[in-house]
Order: sequence, then C-alpha cells, then structure tokens
Amino acid sequence: MVDKNRIEGAAKQVKGSIKEAVGKVTGDAKLQTEGQIEKTEGKVQSHVGVAKDAVRDALKK
Repeated sequence: MVDKNRIEGAAKQVKGSIKEAVGKVTGDAKLQTEGQIEKTEGKVQSHVGVAKDAVRDALKK
C-alpha cells in the first residue's frame, strides 16, 4: 500500500513545476519562486511517504 503522502507529494511537484514554468515564460519571478517552493515541498512530502512505507514494511516482517 502506498502512503498518501507519496501521492500528494507527487501532485505538489507537478503543480510546482507548472507554476515555475509559467513564471519563467511570463517573467513572473514571484510565481516562479512559488513553483520552486511547491516543488520542494512536494519532494519532502514524497520522501516522508517513502519513509512511512519503509517503516510499515519493516514492522510487518
């Protein structure tokens, strides 16, 4: 079973990538920075999910 943090984190990464790209294209530095931050938050959240999955799997053994 995949932890919901992994799914939500991946979604945040995609959303952040889109914001960052739109910011670059439009020259909106604020939007670009928001996208970078959201991407980073998504990566962290995904890693939390991976760690939770690893703990859960280890406890099952």
